[in-house]
Amino acid sequence: MTEQAVRVVGLSKQFRIGEKQAGYQTFRDKLTDAAKSMFRRSKSGRKSGTIWALQDVSFEVGQGEVIGIIGRNGAGKSTLLKVLSRITEPTTGYAEIRGRLSSLLEVGTGFHAELTGRENIYLNAAILGMRRKDIGRRFDDIVAFSEVEKFIDTPVKHYSSGMYLRLAFAVAAHLEPDVLLIDEVLAVGDAAFQRKCLGKMGEVAQQGRTVLFVSHDMTAISRLASRTVVLEGGRVAYLGDTSDAIGMYVKEHQSSEEDLELRTDRRGDGVIRLKSFACFDAQGRKVTSVGTGDPVYFSVGYTTKLKGLEPLDFVLDMRFTDVMGHPISTLSTRFSSPVPRGKVESDGLMVCKVESLSLAAEVYGIDLWLAYRGGMSDFVPRAAEMQVVTADYFGTGAEPLIRKHGAALIPHEWFVGSRAMECMPPPANIESPALPPGA
Repeated sequence: MTEQAVRVVGLSKQFRIGEKQAGYQTFRDKLTDAAKSMFRRSKSGRKSGTIWALQDVSFEVGQGEVIGIIGRNGAGKSTLLKVLSRITEPTTGYAEIRGRLSSLLEVGTGFHAELTGRENIYLNAAILGMRRKDIGRRFDDIVAFSEVEKFIDTPVKHYSSGMYLRLAFAVAAHLEPDVLLIDEVLAVGDAAFQRKCLGKMGEVAQQGRTVLFVSHDMTAISRLASRTVVLEGGRVAYLGDTSDAIGMYVKEHQSSEEDLELRTDRRGDGVIRLKSFACFDAQGRKVTSVGTGDPVYFSVGYTTKLKGLEPLDFVLDMRFTDVMGHPISTLSTRFSSPVPRGKVESDGLMVCKVESLSLAAEVYGIDLWLAYRGGMSDFVPRAAEMQVVTADYFGTGAEPLIRKHGAALIPHEWFVGSRAMECMPPPANIESPALPPGA
């Protein structure tokens, strides 16, 4: 049985709205607070309210696990990591963490602005209880990863936010913590550094260390986390398989409006506007679920004030996406052969016929993109969802699984032994080029 690294039991945190949280205060802070207190007392009858940032949160994390934490803004993600980091005291409940803890919750957390990068590395390591010779052994790796060699002896108050972040992450990840807490700070860095950080977190996990990772980047969560916590309103809405967690999160927070005319999260000049979307099976029934390999018809309604439109004047893309919005496949009028036919009305329909839907079982989002003479007229992300259910697509009794085999299904045939060469096309008869005289 895997040993527990983190155990959270009935954790709740209440904040008083408008009240500054207790912490280290300078003499100036105390004078300022005293003045504010007098001002607040002068406002008779006004009471400050409270809000529960976390409510009865419980979960366990095994040693060496990578746990993702996702949720909308204000769901309690950052508060949870602050409580686990002992920055904030819980109102009720408790959390147990076994081993040395390192956290990166905000850019420059734990850094002293007046100290140099070198001095901050040694300071952070000393706080974690590391000996000076151990720090020295890791120092070069930290500096190399952070890419701030030229400024390592400069006070960090002169660093840019990107430099601050690179050094802070390098320190947090290289000091061999047993538990590493990472908040959504990677958004500050550039794309190359983000990839570098994700790779390092993967290495930390492979070394048997525990990582709790808060992010809005579903790609990073799916790549790193084996399990994921979904927080809603300070409560645990789900804890389990990362793919299921991401699917639940995306589905819960996407628009529920079926009529495309009511969608407000659209872009484009509106010259031609998307009006409706529907899916039909071979019997003409409107459906939201089809089987792998089934024939299907997609109907897209549009409206425009333009007159005399021709099919070649516009392009319609219908893009299938996974739960993270990554494109899986696209059906487009520009890929159609022959070209779309029919008279374009001011209000009308476009229908796409698919003989066999070659997608593995999954819930797919459908983005609709409409362009007129090169300009984007309308774009509605995840305009609809379609459930593809598993079926014996290849006729062998073996049903393809998207998590194991991928989304795209390609008809194919295998040959073995003597038949293997027989099925190959004959080699091309290529004559050797003529050699020059005297060669």
